[in-house]
Amino acid sequence: MAKILIVDDEQDLCEILSFNLQSEGYETDTALSAEDALALIDAGRRYDMLMLDVMMDRMSGFEMSAALRSRGDNTPVIFLTALDAHDDQLQGFAAGADDYITKPFSFDTVLARVKAVLRRSGTPTVSEPASLTKREHLILNLFRQHPGRYFTREEILSSVWPGDTLVGERSVDVHIARLRKKLGAEGSRIVNKTGFGYGLV
Repeated sequence: MAKILIVDDEQDLCEILSFNLQSEGYETDTALSAEDALALIDAGRRYDMLMLDVMMDRMSGFEMSAALRSRGDNTPVIFLTALDAHDDQLQGFAAGADDYITKPFSFDTVLARVKAVLRRSGTPTVSEPASLTKREHLILNLFRQHPGRYFTREEILSSVWPGDTLVGERSVDVHIARLRKKLGAEGSRIVNKTGFGYGLV
């Protein structure tokens, strides 16, 4: 699933958004300033989306987005802000916004916008059924963190059953078959490429 960085100087809002997005299967990080967010990115953290407040101390969300765009970073950006004037929205899109949501907002609105932006960007958004077992969850999470990459059975075993020498490669096949079934139509996105292994496309 997509990984989202939430940047807002209101810690409570960061925590609420993070909790709700994680409950929908997304991975999240939070930062209380644009400077902290850039430090995460510069340290090598990669995100599928940035959710930025605008009015923050020192560097604003507009300035952060513009700085990222100027250096070729095209990570999708959604602004979450109390600035609701038409000129503010135009400034946000000029700074590189993919969407612009004004406060106060409902989480349903945020979630719908997140899904729409990720869909346009081509980021996989496989949702996670509540019925998954721990092992099935670990396999799906492994695939979601590395979309397009194929994992051998040995790699899946070492990631999902570390140190368990009694579990064989057949267990991987069984768990993936069950996972595909529980995912319904989206299960077809977990593929087995001969000579490469299993992966999410």
